Amino acid sequence: MESIIKNDRKTINAWAMYDWANSVYSLVIASAIFPAYYNSVTRTAEGTRIDLFGFEIENTAAYSINLGLAFGIIALISPFLSSISDYASNHRVFMKFFCYLGATGCGLLFFFDSAEFVGFALFLMMMATVGYAGSIVFYNSYLPAIATEDRQDRVSARGYAFGYIGSTTLLVINLLFIMNQDALGIQNDTILPRVSFLLTGVWWIGFAQITFRKLPKGIYTDKKPGAHRLLNGYRELSKVFHRLKEEKKLRTYLLSFFFYIMGVQTVMFMAASFGEKEVHLGMTNLIITVLLIEYVGIAGAYLFAWLSRKFGNINALSIAVFVWICICIGSYFITRPIHFYTAGFFIGMVMGGIQSLSRSTYSKFIPKTENNAGYFSFYDVCEKVAMMSGLIMFGYLDHITGSMRNSILALGTWFTIGLLLLFWVRRIREDKNLDMAKGMNS
Repeated sequence: MESIIKNDRKTINAWAMYDWANSVYSLVIASAIFPAYYNSVTRTAEGTRIDLFGFEIENTAAYSINLGLAFGIIALISPFLSSISDYASNHRVFMKFFCYLGATGCGLLFFFDSAEFVGFALFLMMMATVGYAGSIVFYNSYLPAIATEDRQDRVSARGYAFGYIGSTTLLVINLLFIMNQDALGIQNDTILPRVSFLLTGVWWIGFAQITFRKLPKGIYTDKKPGAHRLLNGYRELSKVFHRLKEEKKLRTYLLSFFFYIMGVQTVMFMAASFGEKEVHLGMTNLIITVLLIEYVGIAGAYLFAWLSRKFGNINALSIAVFVWICICIGSYFITRPIHFYTAGFFIGMVMGGIQSLSRSTYSKFIPKTENNAGYFSFYDVCEKVAMMSGLIMFGYLDHITGSMRNSILALGTWFTIGLLLLFWVRRIREDKNLDMAKGMNS
């Protein structure tokens, strides 16, 4: 097994390039172009219901539920994926597999040109989502292997920066093509969006080669013996789950996180669909809104970092969740484009901040242990299950009511539960301080 030199600049840059490569899925496919294109292709003169394997269902409901199932698959298999790659000490080959799976799914969406192929398109979307989330499992596992602990925050931030620049670059390129369709002499309205799906797949695979050429085969110098290690990921999750029975504050915080992150991720994935279906925004305006959210998100991340220093993590998170509740209530009444742009601005302000702050808060609540990896694996699975639950619930309500507005309002309920649980987390902390004071006075 090849030796790994930590803090090597070329290896770190190659690792970060995978964020540049695969972040185009989350922005171009999941957030901006594909949701709007999917809605337009699956809308008919009779309405927005589609025939899917003999079942009649709202087009956006099918899309939301399909995404939820994809994240459910990843939540189920990610502990096994981590274990089997550790056992074989060949993380790179698994990372490649999921990269190629996801990129192929994106590229093949080029052939989705009519409602006749909606089942095929949803399957490809699931492929792309599983590939994206699956490859991230192995991508993240390389971080402690290529950087010493004192540099991991900076290296991780570099990856996020590369991903942001890469994804927005490709989205802007696609936006320029779509805005100049007439000047390019293209009559078919489906061509340029479908080309953007193909470009996403090519971009993902192409830039990933920089990563694969430089990253070591695995993160361990020796193969991990024993077939029993193949289920080690599930055993670690079980250990953390049982440990939570003794950690009331951490358990309550995780429950709060489950409810509010369910809302956060669902809004992020379904915002473009909502804008196209309920507000009737065109693809160009939707892409511009997504870019607005991305750029405002940078300022929002700094804002909530400042709020956390000023008022504490739980108070800052409570402010963010309250803003999300207001966004959900306000979105129910959106009727004009300016309303949607305003909602997009506030989403951007709280989107990045709440995710980074949630993870750092969790790290502070973890008890002193040598099993930090197990706790963060549990956190990741918890987030994936929340995403699955939120997207399936959103799609089900959309289907039975025929309106995404009702689904958005329901998400406000989950945010409210999350906020109440955050208040309880703070109360638990106060009770502990009170107990300590009593102990000192006795």
